[in-house]
Amino acid sequence: MHLGSARSALYPFLLARRTGGTFILRIEDTDQKRFVPGAEQELIDGLHWLGINYDEGPDVGGPCGPYRQTERREVYHEYAWKLVELGHAFPCFCTPDSLDKVRQEQMKNKQNPRYDGACRNLNPDEGRRRAASGEKFVIRFKMPKEGSITTTDLLRGPSTTENSALDDSVLLKSDGLPTYHLAAMVDDHLMEITHVIRGSEWLPSLPLHTHIIRAFGWEEPQFVHLSVFLKPSGKGKMSKREAAEAIQDGHSIFVGDMQSLGYIPEGVLNWIALMGWGVSEGDVLTLDDMIARFDIHNLTPSPAAINFAKLDHFNATHIRLLRTDDLAARIKPYFLREGLAVADTKLLKITPLIRERLVTLDDCLPFAAWFFKETVEPKPTDLVAKNLTAAQSVDIARKSLEILSGLPEINPVTAEPPLRALVEQLGLSPNQVFGILRVAVTGQTVSPPLFESMEIVGKEKVLERVKKAIEMLEKI
Repeated sequence: MHLGSARSALYPFLLARRTGGTFILRIEDTDQKRFVPGAEQELIDGLHWLGINYDEGPDVGGPCGPYRQTERREVYHEYAWKLVELGHAFPCFCTPDSLDKVRQEQMKNKQNPRYDGACRNLNPDEGRRRAASGEKFVIRFKMPKEGSITTTDLLRGPSTTENSALDDSVLLKSDGLPTYHLAAMVDDHLMEITHVIRGSEWLPSLPLHTHIIRAFGWEEPQFVHLSVFLKPSGKGKMSKREAAEAIQDGHSIFVGDMQSLGYIPEGVLNWIALMGWGVSEGDVLTLDDMIARFDIHNLTPSPAAINFAKLDHFNATHIRLLRTDDLAARIKPYFLREGLAVADTKLLKITPLIRERLVTLDDCLPFAAWFFKETVEPKPTDLVAKNLTAAQSVDIARKSLEILSGLPEINPVTAEPPLRALVEQLGLSPNQVFGILRVAVTGQTVSPPLFESMEIVGKEKVLERVKKAIEMLEKI
């Protein structure tokens, strides 16, 4: 499930919630050559993770079921033959070899390859008889040869296509399954779909789809074809190669990857929503905000470049909006995966200290994993303050240890004033003095606020770690 699929689901979800409509998940799985085991569950899991909850679907049921098109083949057979009876379709018995020969000949003559109409005027009764006898066939739409058709896309307005430019497309395949062209139009009618919001790759098929709907005499849904996603450079559509390069930089266009890379659904949704929705690109929106503000007429057909920096911005912003207990629960699994024992009370104290530094949830590890370790292993060279010698650094560590040892407890109120006074007394910068303590206590050069961190670690361990740092400095 990629971000295009997610956006194609998000907009109808917002429309349904905004207007009191029904949002349906339909699994269009009739192209069995492209069937991927597990893809349906991945789609369902992705929608649930994003919070795009549907009212009807294969796993929840509903009055419009079944929701997998492979489970509705009898319905499509009925409607395909109904089109034959109405004179708008015909069974075609041409073999793949004969069709390929015609196609090769057309290409040789510099003609657009298309069906040559060999079975177009076959007697319907003969067609039914041959089909009933077991002869292999498909059912094709009988495209009018004359005139034109005017279709309407809600974002782009009306467009007229000459019928002579359209082919006799296959509606029912030889394996008995329908093509998307028939199945989706039938299901849209039977499920009383009012709005079809889909990718722009379906725009060239809109004349055929409109022909099919009108051949049945049905009411047409409103069609919206969303803007194209461009690669980050803005030049051309995102390809598999660019997607592979992005994942190496910690980004992905696939929802499952985004989840494992530490993105949160709130940030991903905000990012996706604004690519093709004509509101300010900097707007920070929750799902409830989106529902309240959504207007289908504000969607735009302009191509949208994928900007991973904006994804990072929105993700970090939404992380900061989470309640402390919620954020703590979301980062806890990252620590557990590292084999760390995590006490919830300690985690709740740590979470506010690292919240502002998180872009993705997995950023919690470099900032806070050390909290859950019994010992830390600083690099001896990191304990030497900038522009100072090891001897000067060890002197600072000893003076700091003396101050910390004399405190009843270590916290920002008790520890920061006397240590700042030490900084003044020595004529050094806070970074030099506090940097030594930071490495000693945390084992790393970058950490959450020092004094708050020392309070969580506790006086006994702080003193123990500073003493160990002094021993390391003495050996340099």
